[in-house]
Amino acid sequence: MKASTANSKVQSFRDLKVWQRSMELTIATYRLTKGFPREEVFGLTSQMTRSAVSVPSNIAEGFGRMNRLEFKRFLLIARASNCELQTQLEIASLLGLGDSSLFDQPVALSHEVGKMLFALLDQLKIKSG
Repeated sequence: MKASTANSKVQSFRDLKVWQRSMELTIATYRLTKGFPREEVFGLTSQMTRSAVSVPSNIAEGFGRMNRLEFKRFLLIARASNCELQTQLEIASLLGLGDSSLFDQPVALSHEVGKMLFALLDQLKIKSG
């Protein structure tokens, strides 16, 4: 995946750094939940992976709509899914689920993605007036 820069024009959702980082977040979440107890497969594991997948999926779908208002709407959905994932990560940690050494990466990525989504939404707000 190529990263977007200030001088390059974004031609695909894949060029968006926030999409790239949210993909990393999704993979880190899957790696973490892989170590959860089997009885959590239909509980927290399922919730967390669905929330994680929702973040880059909504960024991509919104970008694909090719409409600033629609893009903003889907970015808000991605942001909400990321907040949901942050809550689920905290619950899993408090319950002592999974390998504790695998929590740092998805937690850090989720916070980074949240800041990136906020900044992108703010930038789109400024551009659209």
